[in-house]
Amino acid sequence: MAIDKGMAGPGLLAYIVTSKFSDYLPLYRLEDIFQRQGFEISRATQSVWCGDVANLVKPLYELMADSVRASHVVATDDTIMPMLSKGKTTNARMWVYVGDDGYPYNVFDFTLNRGRDGPKYFLKNYRQVLLADAYGGYNGVVAGNEITRAGCWAHMKRKVIDAEKSAPEIAKEAVERVRALYAVERQAQDKTVEARLQLRQSQTAPLLAQLRERLLAWKEQLLPKHPMAEAINYALGQWAELNVFCSDGAVPIDNNVSEREMKRVVLNRKNSLFVGNPRGGRTAAILASLTSTSRRHDVDPQLYLTQLLINLPAVRISDLPAWLPDRWKLDHKARLAWLQNDTRAS
Repeated sequence: MAIDKGMAGPGLLAYIVTSKFSDYLPLYRLEDIFQRQGFEISRATQSVWCGDVANLVKPLYELMADSVRASHVVATDDTIMPMLSKGKTTNARMWVYVGDDGYPYNVFDFTLNRGRDGPKYFLKNYRQVLLADAYGGYNGVVAGNEITRAGCWAHMKRKVIDAEKSAPEIAKEAVERVRALYAVERQAQDKTVEARLQLRQSQTAPLLAQLRERLLAWKEQLLPKHPMAEAINYALGQWAELNVFCSDGAVPIDNNVSEREMKRVVLNRKNSLFVGNPRGGRTAAILASLTSTSRRHDVDPQLYLTQLLINLPAVRISDLPAWLPDRWKLDHKARLAWLQNDTRAS
C-alpha cells in the first residue's frame, strides 16, 4: 500500500488527488460519484487520504521548492483561501511561486494571513528577481537583501482600463502605448535572452521613455483623487520595477504566468468553498504543486501520481530528483520508446 496501514491503493489515491486538485471536483461530489458506482468512501475519509498522500510526497514538494528558489526569475501571486475557524471562516492565503525555464516547477504555499512573513520565509535564501504585483508586503521581502523586484505591465494596463470611464482619451492612448510594448515582446518571444534584451533596449526603452513623459503630463492635468490619476500614480510609483524587464532579457513583461495558476486555485475555492484547518491548507499546497507542475509539462497527473505512489516509499533521497514531473516525463517517454522498439524487434 502507498499509505502505511491504508486501505486505498495507489490508483485510487491518484484518482482522488487528480480529481480534487487538477479537475477541481470537491470531495463531496466525489463521494456521490463513488456512491453511484457502489462504493462508500466518505469525504472525510478522502480528506484523510489526501493528507496522507501529502505527507508521503512532502520530500518531493520540498525539492521542488528548493529548485524554484534556484531560479533566476520567480513569479509570485496570492489569493484568499477561506479556512474554517470556530464556526466561521477566516481569510488565510494561498501563494504560488513559479520557477523559470531552468527550474520549471510551480510551488504553492499556504499561510494563515497575507503578511509579508509568508513570502519572506519562503524566499529567505533567494537573491535574484522576484516578479510580482505592487502588493506592499513584498517591500519587506526585498528590503535589505539582493532581490530585484520586477513589476507587471498587465496590472498597470488593468488599472488604466478600470479608470477608463473617467478619462477615456487618456485611457485610449495609455493602453495603445502599453500595447506597443507587448508588440515588441511578440517579436522577442522566440529569441535568446541576449537577443531579447538587445531588442528591448533598442525598441522598448524609447517607448518607455515616451510613456513616462505622457504619464507625468497627464498627472499634471488631473486632480489627485481622480480615478485616472490614481492609475497613473500606480504606474509612476513602481516605475523602476516596471522597467526591470528592459534591463534583463530573462524577465517577462508581466506576471500572467502566476496569475493563471491563482485562477485555478480560485476555481477550486469556488467549488470546495474552504479548507478545514491549517493541515488542510498545507495538503492543498503540496498536492496542487504536483498537479500544477504536471500540467505545466503536459503530464497526465493521474498516471504520474499512480507511478509516484507505487514507487516513492522505496525511493532513496538521492534518487528523488528522477521523480520530479519533468524528469519523470523524459524517463517515461524513454521507457515507452524502448518497449515499442522491443515489440517491433520480437
